[in-house]
Amino acid sequence: MTEISSIAISALSAQEAEQRIGDLAALIHACVHDGASISFVLPFSLGQAEAFWRDKVLPGLLVGGAVLLAAEDEGRIVGTVQLDHDTPPNQPHRAEVRKLLVHPEFRRRGIARALMTELERHARGLDRSLLTLDTRTGDRAEPLYSSLGYETVGVIPRFCRDPFDAGKLDSTTIMYKTL
Repeated sequence: MTEISSIAISALSAQEAEQRIGDLAALIHACVHDGASISFVLPFSLGQAEAFWRDKVLPGLLVGGAVLLAAEDEGRIVGTVQLDHDTPPNQPHRAEVRKLLVHPEFRRRGIARALMTELERHARGLDRSLLTLDTRTGDRAEPLYSSLGYETVGVIPRFCRDPFDAGKLDSTTIMYKTL
């Protein structure tokens, strides 16, 4: 567990995540409404947010192929990140970073950096030596990833729909880090 003042970071089990679906949904809902490009476009309801955690994240936690880290402030989930390590037999050395989220009210406090540091610790504990991720080109997270030692492989243009303007297509930057 990592702590930043009143922020505690720990891994949530599948059971804990299921019990906290409402908190997790509120986090991703706030992030999408603040412009985060994390697979969703507006309008985006709390029901859709709950379905994401229930249908897309919980199955990986249940089978042990993913780690969900949560940053909490006085019992409130204010950030999360996922480590997907359910890889094929020829890739037991790598994992994928997914959905780094920090609630808009809690940004600029080092929470994202602490989540990523803890994620890398978990990856090492799983004998993973290569982490990959993608982020919207020019997004707030891109400089963070670079400062943590992630290297850019390239940019894929017109990769995803913009969360606010469904007619606009954003690029994504593909990054990696060797641990």
